[in-house]
Amino acid sequence: MAVRDGPDINLHQVASDIFCEFLEVSIHQILHVRGLYPEGIFERKKKYGVPISMCRHPELSKYISDAVNGIKCAVKKNEVQKVVVVILDSERTPVERFVFEIAPVQQNLKESLQSDDKYLLELEQSLRAFLLRINVSDSMLHKVPADSTFNILVHTKGGSAMETDDTHFLQEFPWMAADDSVCSLKDPKMIPLKATGAESILRMQLYVEETVNKSPDVT
Repeated sequence: MAVRDGPDINLHQVASDIFCEFLEVSIHQILHVRGLYPEGIFERKKKYGVPISMCRHPELSKYISDAVNGIKCAVKKNEVQKVVVVILDSERTPVERFVFEIAPVQQNLKESLQSDDKYLLELEQSLRAFLLRINVSDSMLHKVPADSTFNILVHTKGGSAMETDDTHFLQEFPWMAADDSVCSLKDPKMIPLKATGAESILRMQLYVEETVNKSPDVT
């Protein structure tokens, strides 16, 4: 994580950029940990000092990158409540949901970082812990069915619509209202993974919801 020097760095702007960068890495890692795609299409890298796996498949990588870029504007406007990576079985039934809940930067924190990088360094340590929890989440969950796929869902505040400052981008990657059938699980079990501290510049919690009986042959 690069710490920028300068007298007037907007705290919310920094937190929004960091969240989107972290979200993109996390989506790749979830797909790898949960075994949705073959091991061979991932390459090993490091983020925040944590080993991660990034997909090398150009179309899949572009989809994830475009999805994250598509929500940046809404994140910066404090319109996003949560981002969900939902895993669906071969019949398009949701069986798992990795939920990233975010909250606006607290108003009682100072409005600029100035030359003090304390908050960014603390946030880096927190995001490192998030990635470590994603890495071990496989041991807490039942296996996903074969031929599972995924969707990325964005929950916005009431009345907010997904927008972007780049009209061309919106045409290339249009956001659509999600069907109710992929927005919730039947009798879900919730597994908390990690939450940031109350004084973090980015307040976030991550948890997983899963349907235990994911398919007749998976126990």
